[in-house]
Amino acid sequence: MPKLTKIFVGNLPWTVSSRELRKYFTSFGHVATADVLFDHTTGLSKGYGFVQFTTTGGYESVLKNPRHELEGQTLVLQPSDRQ
Repeated sequence: MPKLTKIFVGNLPWTVSSRELRKYFTSFGHVATADVLFDHTTGLSKGYGFVQFTTTGGYESVLKNPRHELEGQTLVLQPSDRQ
């Protein structure tokens, strides 16, 4: 079974859903999961999420790119130890 590798994605525009997050990161490699977190009380995006790749190649490709932008906002990426 391939190792799953997760990345924290911060500074997400409030209009971005898990579908758009997955679509953006698929260009770097096969995405196992892409989740935007939402506040259960308000239903609004918390402005961050997680993307998990099925290969280390996709994970490394994302982290090598110094700038990621989605809907005009620069994303903040960090390796996540939350597996």
